[in-house]
Amino acid sequence: MSRRIKDILLGLVTGGLLATSIFAWASDGGGEWYRLLPFTQPHMMVMKQARSILETYHVDGDNKEKAPTEVTFFHGSMKGLVDAIGDPYTRFVEPDQLKEENMEIEGEYGGVGMYVGQRDGRTLVISPIEGTPAAKAGLKPLDEIVKIDEKVVVGLDQNEVVKLLRGPSKTKVTVWVRRSGVSGLKSFTLVREVINIKTVRLEMQSGQIAYIRLNQFNQKTSSELEGAIKTAKAKKAVGIVLDLRNNPGGLLNSAVDVASQFLNGGLVVSTKGRVEKTSGVMYAEQGKANNLPMVVLVNQGSASAAEIVAGAIKDRKRGLLIGNKTFGKGSVQTLFTLPDKAGMYVTIARYSTPSGRIIDHKGLEPDIKVNGEPMTDKAKDKQLQKALSVLKQKIASKK
Repeated sequence: MSRRIKDILLGLVTGGLLATSIFAWASDGGGEWYRLLPFTQPHMMVMKQARSILETYHVDGDNKEKAPTEVTFFHGSMKGLVDAIGDPYTRFVEPDQLKEENMEIEGEYGGVGMYVGQRDGRTLVISPIEGTPAAKAGLKPLDEIVKIDEKVVVGLDQNEVVKLLRGPSKTKVTVWVRRSGVSGLKSFTLVREVINIKTVRLEMQSGQIAYIRLNQFNQKTSSELEGAIKTAKAKKAVGIVLDLRNNPGGLLNSAVDVASQFLNGGLVVSTKGRVEKTSGVMYAEQGKANNLPMVVLVNQGSASAAEIVAGAIKDRKRGLLIGNKTFGKGSVQTLFTLPDKAGMYVTIARYSTPSGRIIDHKGLEPDIKVNGEPMTDKAKDKQLQKALSVLKQKIASKK
């Protein structure tokens, strides 16, 4: 028998003896301290044994540069714990990553400029951000990311994919995607840059129509939108096209504040979770709404907070939805900050529109379906042109 086989058998025997002693000790009581543990005594000791095996036998176990530290082992365990719930939107984030995500919420971060999500084990582009490397290169909502540089990302969680996409400004990254209706993989080479996000953009269209595009919902969005509407009124706007296409969502309170710009009070969204404080209703603020006729553009990249606003406007009959079916991300996540400054985003509720419509995994169907996608040349944007036509008819019928 070779020495290698002997060593492996010795490890199995030693592990078996240790496990036997653990269970014997556990059945004997083992003291009261175990009540503070997150798992039973046997399971905790099995984890201890697993770590010991890794540190003793893994080929890089004595390499100080490669061997995991105490913190690395701990964060890996936390990640596995959270992943076990089976919800791609419930996730553990390490302290450094949480800092990056906070910068993103505040409106500035480094990367390629796209939001990703996971569905059925696949990593999908929810939407590229307008004006960023991802958008300029031609990435589209629902593109499945298969490989980043030489790393196959199938099976990786969302956090790991995002880490691969981010990096120092002016460095290159190649993203390989699978696109519906296209044979083979498409590759996109992007140059990373610091992404400064302006969430609202206003353009006046013919007929004194205000075209207002929302890229996402962050802490700045409501005030930026309020300013855009004020400017539009100063320019004698007679109607609004609100463009929520490729808007991946963001903060729930931002969605309610945005809805308040169009709804004079009344229900915006309902949430329902397992505990009382995660269930409730949220209302638009009275006295903030404008009365300009409006339509809303949506597509498969409209998700989360964008669907909340679109659903409220649709159900409250404030305006028509035009475009394609939305993404269908209808759950609410809350960040729990942990003592070591790591965090857990936990899905605490699912939301429904004012009529009780559930959006999660279903999406919103538009009132008027128009295939197409956002175009730099507005004259070639079929969905926008249809929205302008419908809105002008609506305005004319009121005169």
